[in-house]
Amino acid sequence: MDIIRQIEAEQAAKIKAKRVLPEFQPGDTVRVQVRVTEGTRTRVQAYEGVCISRKGAGFQESFTVRKISYGEGVERVFPVYSPMVEGVEIVRRGKVRRAKLYYLRDRRGKSARIVENTGVRARKLNDSERDALNAEKARIEAEKIAAVQALAAEKAAQEAAEAKAAAEAAAAKEAEDKAAAEAAAAAPADEAKSE
Repeated sequence: MDIIRQIEAEQAAKIKAKRVLPEFQPGDTVRVQVRVTEGTRTRVQAYEGVCISRKGAGFQESFTVRKISYGEGVERVFPVYSPMVEGVEIVRRGKVRRAKLYYLRDRRGKSARIVENTGVRARKLNDSERDALNAEKARIEAEKIAAVQALAAEKAAQEAAEAKAAAEAAAAKEAEDKAAAEAAAAAPADEAKSE
């Protein structure tokens, strides 16, 4: 393996460790989560449309998503291994018989529609993706609950420490007041003895 392919494989592995894209093909309606930087702030923006082509292989693989925005067709090409792509969600699977759906560029309205694929393979892929998505949501929810519980335990420990410190301060003040009262009671008795 030459050095360029080795570096590409390392970069692809690094990006795959962060996120794994679902299995999708041309004709599927997808929602691409794209990282957008505006000034110093970074946010994630959803770009939803029909995948009209996938091309390239390996690290150079990319896919094109087309949507109609305010009556105008807009296409964006996303590299599969781009760090700007946070994730891809499949909205619905389309039933097409082409690898490149460039004919959609000339179509408008009803003729540009793609029939939804309800085959066994599509259902199985949808179910597996739904299960993976639910597992991810459950994991995030469990992390949130654990964080809330840890915060509550920390707050309770802090309140207990404050209550203990307040009790110790009150006990010290009471002992000081008692000692002062005993000293005050002892002082008149000493004066009476000296007279």
